[in-house]
Amino acid sequence: MTNAVTVTGVDKVFDTKAGQVVALTEVDLTVSPGEFVSLIGPSGCGKSTLLRLIADLETPTSGTVEVFGTSAHQARLDQRYGIAFQQAGLLPWRTVAANIALPLELTGMPKSAVAERVEELIALVGLGDFGDRFPDQLSGGMQQRVAIARALAKKPELLLMDEPFGALDEMTREYLQTELLRIAAETGAAVVFVTHSIPEAVYLSDRVVVMSPRPGRIAEVVPMSLGSTGSRADDLREASTFFEMITAVREVLHGGSPATTARGVENR
Repeated sequence: MTNAVTVTGVDKVFDTKAGQVVALTEVDLTVSPGEFVSLIGPSGCGKSTLLRLIADLETPTSGTVEVFGTSAHQARLDQRYGIAFQQAGLLPWRTVAANIALPLELTGMPKSAVAERVEELIALVGLGDFGDRFPDQLSGGMQQRVAIARALAKKPELLLMDEPFGALDEMTREYLQTELLRIAAETGAAVVFVTHSIPEAVYLSDRVVVMSPRPGRIAEVVPMSLGSTGSRADDLREASTFFEMITAVREVLHGGSPATTARGVENR
């Protein structure tokens, strides 16, 4: 089976006025089709840079990035992935439905097919009564759901997400985490998700990739022993295994080995 993402021997060096900055070094990572993988690490460790390399928004200094067996560049041209950022990036003069429709309209899809797909996506993200609303009439959480729907418009096999819930309150954030798992399960898309939150990474992921401080390396990949992501619900947040997984990731993040028992929880 072809991996959704294959990153091999990747280094990324930025040239600045102050000299060269090594953002990533010797990064190897694979993501399987349908797998949910989170990237976590200290600020400046290269999480977002790695995501941008997968999205072909940056070019590696050395090494290779493949998406479903093709170059990241070709995958972008073929629209094999959707992408969502912390800011929803909605066009304020377009309605919810029109924002979601935009990537479909740009490909010249017939209007009837666009309308049908938009209706499916609005239902998928639970905004059935809001298709004719404008972004400034929506809460932050609702705007992010529109952004996710837009990212899924072309039925991508991969979803790339850079802290999409980072600016939201905790209740909305937890609700959208569960919604995202439902959407990922229904669409079958693989997800690469950047976050600063250990509980968020643990709740969402099949595996959590812990990155070291700059220059960014993969310190360890921690499998989540929490069952299928598609079957997770809010009660998991109270389970002892959830706290054990938080501690395991926290230990690696702070330079130790994964712990086997929970010794405390850090929410950020």
